[in-house]
Amino acid sequence: MKLSTRSRYGTRVILDLAEHYGKGFIQLHEIAKRQGISLKYLEQIIIPLRKAGYVKSTRGAGGGYKLAKPPEKISVGEIVTLLEGSDQLTECSARPETCERSEECLTRSLWTETAASMYGKLNSVTLSDVLASGK
Repeated sequence: MKLSTRSRYGTRVILDLAEHYGKGFIQLHEIAKRQGISLKYLEQIIIPLRKAGYVKSTRGAGGGYKLAKPPEKISVGEIVTLLEGSDQLTECSARPETCERSEECLTRSLWTETAASMYGKLNSVTLSDVLASGK
């Protein structure tokens, strides 16, 4: 199982904002430079983070982005779930009606249990936890 680039980069962006929490708004080009991610791609990733209420933005001089909540109030699982679009590994785990084989599928429960385990771990780790483990 591989997480999408969107989730991996989105987690890096939100962690960058967490590192600068309480220091005002950060311009996206600064994050792009620090993280080695294209500005155009970050502009796409930041939109769902803002719409979901994890990030605040302002325009104009001194504008940019900042976390909307303290880093200890945001889990990595929340960010990954948002950017992956689900906390399931397969479409049929989240929506059994999409698969004609879901009733007799031998692997559906395996995928569901695996996702629950993985996201259980990701949901138990806050941005603050990740920052503390990296220092």
